[in-house]
Amino acid sequence: MTILLTLIGVLVFVVGLLFSIAWHELGHLSTAKLFGIRVPQYMVGFGRTVWSRKKGDTEYGIKAIPMGGYIRMIGMFPPGEDGKVTARSTSPFRSMIEDARSAAYEELQPGDESRLFYTRKPWKRVIVMFAGPFMNLVLAMAIFFGVWMTFGVGQTTTEVRTVTPCVIKQSEKREVCKAGDPEAPGKAAGLKVGDRIVAFDGQRMEDWDALQKKIRSTVGPATLTVLRDGQKVDLHANLVENRVGRTNDRGEYVKDQYVSAGYLGIAPTNVIAPLTFSQSAEHVGEVVEDSVQGLAKLPGKIPALWNSVFNGAEREPDSPMGIVGAARINGEIAALDLPSEQRMSIMLNVLGMFNLSLFLFNMLPLLPLDGGHIAGALWESVRRTFARVFRRTDPGPFDVAKLMPAAYVVAGVFLCFTLLVLAADVVNPIKIT
Repeated sequence: MTILLTLIGVLVFVVGLLFSIAWHELGHLSTAKLFGIRVPQYMVGFGRTVWSRKKGDTEYGIKAIPMGGYIRMIGMFPPGEDGKVTARSTSPFRSMIEDARSAAYEELQPGDESRLFYTRKPWKRVIVMFAGPFMNLVLAMAIFFGVWMTFGVGQTTTEVRTVTPCVIKQSEKREVCKAGDPEAPGKAAGLKVGDRIVAFDGQRMEDWDALQKKIRSTVGPATLTVLRDGQKVDLHANLVENRVGRTNDRGEYVKDQYVSAGYLGIAPTNVIAPLTFSQSAEHVGEVVEDSVQGLAKLPGKIPALWNSVFNGAEREPDSPMGIVGAARINGEIAALDLPSEQRMSIMLNVLGMFNLSLFLFNMLPLLPLDGGHIAGALWESVRRTFARVFRRTDPGPFDVAKLMPAAYVVAGVFLCFTLLVLAADVVNPIKIT
C-alpha cells in the first residue's frame, strides 16, 4: 500500500508539473496571438513528439521529456546589420548569433513580415515574455490562498503541550534532568498540559509569538492567566535566565545559535487551522521573501551540494532540489500516516512553491530566460526614448541575438547545476520521513 501511495504522489506531482508548464506557455501564447505575432509551435516537454495537432497556424503538442516547454515565435531577433538573416561568419561567436537569428526566421512565410516578434513595440514584447512567469505566479497564489484558507497551515498556539520539569540549557541539547538541576518556573507555578495562557502580567496574549517575546524579556516574578477547564486561573511564576535557542523576527529558531533570555519551561501546542484572507496575504509575503533570499543564496549552496554527491557529506535540509527530488518528496508525502486532506494540502503547497520558484527564476535578467528578453526590450525602450528626447537618430530594435554567446554560457551553467542537483536527488536525496 505504501508503494502504491508513493507512486500516486509522484504521479500527482508529474501531472501538476505538466499543467504548470502548459499554463506558463499559455501565457506566452495568448499574449503573442493577442498582439498578432505568429506562433508556429506550442509544446509541453522536450525531445520526441508524442502527440500533436495543428489548429490554425499553430501546432499544439506534447513531447516525451516533461522537463519544460516552449512556444516558437517568428522573428524573435531583428535582421543583421546587412538586413539579412542568413549571413555566415568564420567567428564561432558570430556564428552563434547568426544561427540564432536564422532560427527565428526558419518558418517565415509570405505575409509574416507584419507578424514578427521584434517588430512589436517594447511594451508589447515585455507583456508577451512576462505573461509566462506571471501565469506561474497566479497559479502559485491561487494554490496558497486556496489551501491556507480552506485546509489551513500549521500554527503555534498558547496552549501548553509539555511542561519541562527542570531548567536545562537548550545549548546542551539534552532532555533528561540531572541531579542539581533547578525546578523549571512553569512547573513550580503549577502549569499543566492543556492550559491555555491567555494573559501575561495582565496583558492579553492571543498568539505564541507575542507570548514568547514576553517570556524571553522577563526575568523575575510574572503572573500567568490560564484557561483551565473553562475557568480562568492566575498562576505566579518566577522566570529565570537561561540559554535558549535564538529566534529571528518571525519567531523561527535559528539553527545552533543561542541567547540568554527569560525562561518559563513550557512547549506550545501546534495545530492546523485556516487563515483569514489578510493572514494569508501576510503569510504569502513571508514565503515570497524566503524564496527570494533562497534564490540569492543558491550559488553559495553549490559546494555543500557537491560534497553531498561526491564526498558523502550529509545533505542539508535547505539544499537545492530539482524535479526528481520534488517528485520523490511528493511520493513520501502521499505515503505519510496523515489524514488524506492534510496530505493533499501539503502536496498542493509543494506545487505552489514550484510555481513560485518558476516565476522568480524566469524573472532573472539573463538570456535565455524570459527575464533576459524582458531586459532587452526595456533597454530598447530606454535607448529609443533617449534618442527621441535628445532628437537623435532612432537606434532601432535592440539586437538581443548579439547576447547569444553569453546566453549559451548561462545555459551551460544552468545545465551543469541541473545535473548536479539531479545527481544529489538520486544518490543523496532529501527525505521528510
